[in-house]
Amino acid sequence: MLLYAAILFLVEFVRGAFLISFLPAYGVHRLGLSTAGVGIAVSVHYVTDTLIKCGAGYLLDRFSLRLIAPIGLACSLAGLLMMLAAPALWLLALAAALFGVGISPVWLGGLSRVDSKRRASHMGVIYTCWLAGLGSGPVAINFLLDRSYTAAYWLMIGLWGAALVLSLWLGAAGQDQVTGQLSLRRQLSLLGERLRAMKALLPGMMMQTTAASMLVPVMPGFAASNLGLSYSQYSLVLIAGGGLTMLGLIPMGKLSDRFGKRWFIVLGYSAFALALFGLTLTRSLGMAVLVASVLGISYAAVLPAWNAVLAQYVPKEQKGLGWGLFSSVEGIGVMIGPVLGGWIADRFSPAMSVLTSAGILGLLALYYLFVLFGALKLKMEA
Repeated sequence: MLLYAAILFLVEFVRGAFLISFLPAYGVHRLGLSTAGVGIAVSVHYVTDTLIKCGAGYLLDRFSLRLIAPIGLACSLAGLLMMLAAPALWLLALAAALFGVGISPVWLGGLSRVDSKRRASHMGVIYTCWLAGLGSGPVAINFLLDRSYTAAYWLMIGLWGAALVLSLWLGAAGQDQVTGQLSLRRQLSLLGERLRAMKALLPGMMMQTTAASMLVPVMPGFAASNLGLSYSQYSLVLIAGGGLTMLGLIPMGKLSDRFGKRWFIVLGYSAFALALFGLTLTRSLGMAVLVASVLGISYAAVLPAWNAVLAQYVPKEQKGLGWGLFSSVEGIGVMIGPVLGGWIADRFSPAMSVLTSAGILGLLALYYLFVLFGALKLKMEA
């Protein structure tokens, strides 16, 4: 698990650095693309990531992660290497798509190792590794972007190469023999039954990822135009939010295991929506750090509880394919969000994209409170 945690950290470090900081800045300021154009490239990345999840999960149920992960990471490295030779949007989108190939096997490999008796606690551990990389990546790259795009780019290449080398020592996934005896058609039929059983969850799964991913192409521009922050100051804001999320994930996971998931999800999303609204009214670095701290705590409350609820629907004998399918459903929102957020930012303003995201999350909190818990009360309280 230590080796896996190191690989997950490196992978998410580079993905966060690339999608949140490097691509928006490089695409707009060096390639002269619009924010909407950058949003398209980000969405294409997530389209690839989403489409490959089910296939990656199916393969992970049958073959060792030691085989699947290096192949995927090598494809992603090729996508990163295409970046500097991507003067046009279509080529940039192609590079972003190829970059999305190698992340799913690493991510699904971790989710399939969650202990059913301590779901939220173990989800907290996985998401701590994920967030440590995802948060520190943009922070480190923002400091470098103030000085050199080239240095930032080659740092990402080097760290991804390190993850690829480490993946060669990953152990086998520990496939269940029952899975190997089931045909793909039968497995999909069983997963279809699970999707029907969790149909009340599906709207929320897509809405929350849409709202979150809307912010990816607009936040650097929002930080500069509305908050008046440099890249380095923006990094301080990310440190505050990401640091508190990372510190809170494991304690929040343990608390939700003990007291139930319901109010962690409702109050977490409510606070998240209010904090995003407050961010549009902020005009100083100190207030931005404070609001980011509230966002971080809210996110820490939601993530372990939500994924622990979702984990209850993953069949024991189909963990790879099950997580792949559910992640693909969530990925629909990730495909929509960057394009929508970029379009709103270009049509109106970056602040309007942030407000729209806050509105979606507020509606989502109400949905979970009045609709979802009526249908899934026992599951949510478990």
